[in-house]
Amino acid sequence: MSLTRCLCCLRMLNGNSGHIPLKEIPTVQLDTNHMGNDVVIVKSGKRICGTGAALSNAPIAQDKAYFEVKLQSTGVWGVGLATKRCNVNAVPLGQDSDSWVVNHDAVMYHNKEQKGTMSQSLNEGDILGVTYDHVHLNFYLNGQPLNCPFSGMKGTVFPVFYVDEGAVLDVQFDHFYHQPPDGFDSIMIEQSLL
Repeated sequence: MSLTRCLCCLRMLNGNSGHIPLKEIPTVQLDTNHMGNDVVIVKSGKRICGTGAALSNAPIAQDKAYFEVKLQSTGVWGVGLATKRCNVNAVPLGQDSDSWVVNHDAVMYHNKEQKGTMSQSLNEGDILGVTYDHVHLNFYLNGQPLNCPFSGMKGTVFPVFYVDEGAVLDVQFDHFYHQPPDGFDSIMIEQSLL
C-alpha cells in the first residue's frame, strides 16, 4: 500500500476527506434585499405578489440579455429596468428618472412621461419576453416581437417588476418559455459578484 493512500485513509478517519467543498453558483432571482416593504417573493425568488416592486439580484452587465415574465394574475403591474435608486415602495414605476417600465395598460413610462405604447396588452397566462442590449429595451408577447423599442436607459440597470391590486408575476431568468431572439441570452452574474 502506498504512503499517499494511507494518508488519505487516515484523513478520512479523522473526518477530513481532503476534498474542498464546491461553492454553490448563484442564480439570478428576485432580490429580497431590494424589494418594497409590502412585496412578497415566493417560489425560490421567481414569483412577486403583494404591493410594491423588486429588482433582480444581478444587473445586466453583458451586451445582450433576455428574461421573461408570466402574468399569473391580472391587476396593476409593470416590468422593465431600474437602477438601485428606484423607490421600490412607490407604484406605479416609471414616474422617476430611475425606472423604465411597461405597465399593465401596455404603456411605457419613464420620468412621468409616456414613451410609447405596445400594440397589444397582456392577459392572464401570457408571457412577456424582454431584451436589453444597452441601447434598446424591447418586448415580446408570447414569443412575437411587439416592435416598440424603449431607449434612454442610463447607468447600471437591473430587471424590475412591480405589482399591486392582486397582480401576480412569475419571472424567468433561465429555462425560458420561448427561445430568446438571436444573440440574446439569460442574464449572467458578473465574476466579481461570485
